[in-house]
Amino acid sequence: MEPWEMREWYAEYLDACNRHDLDAIRSFVDPSVRRAHLPGGAAAWVTDMADLFQGFPDWRWRRIQLVVEDDRVAAHLRGSGTHLGPFRGIGPTRRHVNVAEFAMYRVTNGRITEFTGSENDLELRAQLGRAER
Repeated sequence: MEPWEMREWYAEYLDACNRHDLDAIRSFVDPSVRRAHLPGGAAAWVTDMADLFQGFPDWRWRRIQLVVEDDRVAAHLRGSGTHLGPFRGIGPTRRHVNVAEFAMYRVTNGRITEFTGSENDLELRAQLGRAER
């Protein structure tokens, strides 16, 4: 894909994420996607998203910066939402959280085949008042 196509592709992916459309999200992810330090595969990706959306039904990402080079997309995002459901063993706190996220994607044939990014679990837990891991 050309850089402008990658930018459009990423905008569509982020839109699917912000709509919490798990089927659409799955269509952007290769079935055997590799994720650094996380379980691989599209099923694990979608499960993690579903868990996030259950805990934070209003979760949204805002794109800060996007860099495209060859088959790579680097994104700086702000993710935020209100903790209204269970999330990773923490009951709803009704707290609003806001975290910086940095992600690097490798895209092949319109699907994410590799992902690495910042770990925001500790920051989320701290903002929920549960800093222990």
